[in-house]
Amino acid sequence: MTTWNSGTGRARFAAMAGLAVAMGAAALLTSHSRKYDELRRRLERIEQAGQWQRHADLSHQQQLLIELLSKAMDDPDLAAVLDTYETDVPPRTQRQFLFANALYTNALHAYRLGIVSLEELHGYLRITCQNAIFRQYWEATRHHRASLDDSSDEARTGRMVDQLIRDLDDAEEWWVAGELPRDFQ
Repeated sequence: MTTWNSGTGRARFAAMAGLAVAMGAAALLTSHSRKYDELRRRLERIEQAGQWQRHADLSHQQQLLIELLSKAMDDPDLAAVLDTYETDVPPRTQRQFLFANALYTNALHAYRLGIVSLEELHGYLRITCQNAIFRQYWEATRHHRASLDDSSDEARTGRMVDQLIRDLDDAEEWWVAGELPRDFQ
């Protein structure tokens, strides 16, 4: 029978016990780390699915809007429902305004969906704002934008268009008019 060497045996036992505890803690941490990583990946997939659903919803809404505007452009009786201008607008001009609205909202939705960058939206609207009919539409619908939440994409885009029109009026060359707005972020 072996005798227990009180100093050396206890030290070995304590060291082995400490090592076992450390290995157990490391295994537990590894297991928790793996579970955390898996949960993080699941959450990312859920967030991505939610973003895709939002994009799908926005796309569907844009499609419905374009269909409604197209019907109104084709039928003066339906266009009359959308006549919310502060002055009398002849039917031909109203159809043009509806088309201008369709172009503008299409560009806004493309930006919201991430299809175009802010720079591309700005460039497109700079070109669009050169058109006299679009400018008439923009002025005729100024009161429509008055109730928008100032922090919304639509309100910020509206302010960008307002600034582009002012800059274009002052610019000698249209393609250099206007700077990117700072309140888009």
